[in-house]
Amino acid sequence: MGKANARKGRSLWWVVHSWIGLKLSIFLTFILATGTLAVFAHEIDWLVTPSMRVLPRAEPVASWGTLAEAVTRTSPDARLQTLYAPIDPWFAAEAWVSHGQGAPERIYVDPWTAEVTGRHGWANVHRFLRQVHRHLMLPTKIGIPLVSSLALLLTASLISGIVTYKKWWRGFFRAPRRGDTRRLTGDLHRLIGLWSLWFVAVIALTGIWYLVETLGGKAPVPEMPQVAAGAPPVGTRLDRLVAIARRSDPKLDIREIRFTPDHGVILLGQSSAWLVRDRANGTAIDPATHRVIARLDGRDLSVHQRISEMADPLHFGTFGGLWTKIIWFVFGAALTAMAVTGTMIYATRLAKVAQRHGNGWQLAWRGMGIWGYISIALLLMALALTPGAIGGAS
Repeated sequence: MGKANARKGRSLWWVVHSWIGLKLSIFLTFILATGTLAVFAHEIDWLVTPSMRVLPRAEPVASWGTLAEAVTRTSPDARLQTLYAPIDPWFAAEAWVSHGQGAPERIYVDPWTAEVTGRHGWANVHRFLRQVHRHLMLPTKIGIPLVSSLALLLTASLISGIVTYKKWWRGFFRAPRRGDTRRLTGDLHRLIGLWSLWFVAVIALTGIWYLVETLGGKAPVPEMPQVAAGAPPVGTRLDRLVAIARRSDPKLDIREIRFTPDHGVILLGQSSAWLVRDRANGTAIDPATHRVIARLDGRDLSVHQRISEMADPLHFGTFGGLWTKIIWFVFGAALTAMAVTGTMIYATRLAKVAQRHGNGWQLAWRGMGIWGYISIALLLMALALTPGAIGGAS
């Protein structure tokens, strides 16, 4: 009786696993693929945008103030909003400037010579991949819950895969069997799944967190004191503020400077707290009085805030630089391959039936039912919305 119940339980979990893998295979594959590419979105932009590319040098880089001065000199009628440090030594520094209406413009500056290397509109590869992966170009209140809900199904798929794979812990070094497409595809699917267990868990948990945030569970954001608005400081004026911020927190590695109209100049980056976004550490300074009006320290975050700040670095693997991004890209590609091989398994299982009623892929499409049409419609809608969406505000 016990064995019969166990078999029945595994059979139920198999139905769950197959339903998720087949019905939502198109939508799931698209989200996984765009998320995988998003890991290297900045690098893809670097490849296709010559002005982002610079030659690393041995000498010290130009000061923040010098970079900001070069930006305002190039675009004197625009307001400097944000200045970003280079992602890697071969990247240019990036500034966002506002012309009063529409989306910001990007200006790239050589971090060593402080020469402007080029200008670019708001739309780029990073913007496309970020928005299509995060909310399908839909309004965020609709798109984020829609995409994040896949994390629940990914969790169910993870559990059902473990339950239905008998003695799964023995399969880590089991080579895929050859000679039969169905057997080979199934073995590859299980092998990739085993080695990706930790990665699926990370992606699923962070995805569930994004869903929690959209349903009202956002962590509180630190309030900033109001200061009088003024022109963004550049040159030596900005360098003085940078020096004040570094005295305030000697460990602060400044990665971003925000020139706000109401909260002064906010210098953000990485400091003592590990595995948090740049915005978790920083110093806000009143440029008129040089007074530190707020300090941000990732070590002082509540548990709720810490989870929120950990989500992005864990989801995209950016916390360890290039090496962790490579790991996340490889496992993201493996997870995408699992979504594809899952559909292949279903198609090859129907090979005998296909000989009489059409090929396996046609039957797989029929097996998706209305979910296949819904998935295709969502993807087409996202592509149709792209021109207007990625040209809008951040």
